[in-house]
Amino acid sequence: MESSRCASDPLEGSATALCQGTECAPPPAFAEDPQRAEHFAFEAVGLYFDYSKNRIADETVGLLLELANQCGLRERIDAMFHGEKINLTEKRAVLHVALRATKDESIMVDGRNVCLRSTPCSTR
Repeated sequence: MESSRCASDPLEGSATALCQGTECAPPPAFAEDPQRAEHFAFEAVGLYFDYSKNRIADETVGLLLELANQCGLRERIDAMFHGEKINLTEKRAVLHVALRATKDESIMVDGRNVCLRSTPCSTR
């Protein structure tokens, strides 16, 4: 995997312009959009994440998704879960996901299943 630096110049300008003079935080944002709490929140795997009180707008979400696509975030996440060597400084795999893997999962690094070594951590 090559350098992770992403060329974001067009998006950086858009994001900066969006933040200038825009009030995206309470109370004005909630007064303008009574459904804001539902609009900027989601629930997954038993966790509820409410980001409605942050300085965010629909345009912000769009810019962040565009930046993630431009930087190849999905491919980088997949590489991490497949044990690819994405830590460019140390030239090795990042094993955060192996610590949270179940005993049935496998993440192969250099021909070894690293989940077998980290299972005790995930059962605590």
